[in-house]
Amino acid sequence: MMEKQLSSIVPSRNIPQLRFPEFEGVWETIKLDKIVSKVGSGSTPKGGVEVYTKTGIPFIRSQNIFSNTLNLDETHIPKTLHEKMKGSKVLSNDILLNITGGSIGRSCVVPNSFEEGNVNQHVSIIRLKKDSPKFLQALLSSFHGQKLIFQGMTGSGREGLNFQSIRAFKFKLPQFPEQQKIAAFLTDVDTKITQLTKKKTLLEQYKKGVMQKIFNQELRFKDDNGNEFPDWEEKKLKKFILDFIVPMRDKPKDLTGDIPWCRIEDFDGKYLSTSKSNQGVTMETVKDMKLKVYPVNTLLVSCSANLGFCAIVKKELVTNQTFIGLFPDQEKVDVSYLYHIMKLSSRRLNVLSSGTTISYLSRKQFENFSIQFPCLEEQTKIANFLSDIDKKIEAVTTKIEKAQSFKKGLLQQMFV
Repeated sequence: MMEKQLSSIVPSRNIPQLRFPEFEGVWETIKLDKIVSKVGSGSTPKGGVEVYTKTGIPFIRSQNIFSNTLNLDETHIPKTLHEKMKGSKVLSNDILLNITGGSIGRSCVVPNSFEEGNVNQHVSIIRLKKDSPKFLQALLSSFHGQKLIFQGMTGSGREGLNFQSIRAFKFKLPQFPEQQKIAAFLTDVDTKITQLTKKKTLLEQYKKGVMQKIFNQELRFKDDNGNEFPDWEEKKLKKFILDFIVPMRDKPKDLTGDIPWCRIEDFDGKYLSTSKSNQGVTMETVKDMKLKVYPVNTLLVSCSANLGFCAIVKKELVTNQTFIGLFPDQEKVDVSYLYHIMKLSSRRLNVLSSGTTISYLSRKQFENFSIQFPCLEEQTKIANFLSDIDKKIEAVTTKIEKAQSFKKGLLQQMFV
């Protein structure tokens, strides 16, 4: 395990809480100005987007910079213009720091494979003389570094960093070998997160592709004896939904009860059982206001704004009027199958509502909404197959979250 390489130390103003055991001594307080050969930024070329090209010299803007990652797009500038803007040339191992706007404080190190580029006025170039750029970028991303950035922000709305405030950053710095060790360790953590993220993306792409084949009937399942299932039939929802549950428009004043009161913000995955804000109603409120309580295994579908948002109810709950509840006849339809095909139908739902001023679908429109249905046994096989993929995606997501949490802890404890 990665964490076993580190030793926990009694906190000190000059020594980090987590440290590699082979290193000793206090970290030196240093001013950024003493260790840089350049702090600067560029400008938007005269003519703006009109001078951008799809090939040439990469032109880097704040939206290209994420936490420890440089994501280049198709925005380039001609070589001749790049030479005129030579004061803001970007080289490999430069640190790029966003210095304005909502993404202020995001930073990355330009990779070794990068040849050269240029930046606009929203991105600062920090070029070190000899210290580790990956160490300093990690420090800037840590709690300590973000505090420095916040304290250095200027303007009436504290909306920007200038070069003077960046050069004035003071922080604790270890000797170069320890910088390299810390940087390499954090790079390993980032590599793990990147690998897991790619794995998740591939699983999601696989699921999307296989769903299209399943619901276009290019891919069919067979029964347990290897026989073909009957042909699919197009049916209206009212043929197999026992109840279309439309909630009341009035919002309860008392939301301190035990029956969850859920909104669109509470949707997070396939199932819904709680309110993230811990809001709920009492049974007394339900009776007094004649609120509609969704039974377990109801499929909630957004009927306004975010049309097609779906979740399966796993615990009795109530919602606002953003949703309609589809309570299925379980002898005719598998609710998990219904979840997947209704999610896939979101575009059709949006088209259905396109003639209205506000995106909204009525109960009657849902009743007459038609979808393709196989027999119940094939529905279940499809639902189980897709659920198995979902479980794999969820497992990878959990690993990503743990790795990100681990890194966050490192950034808090490995710097002073």
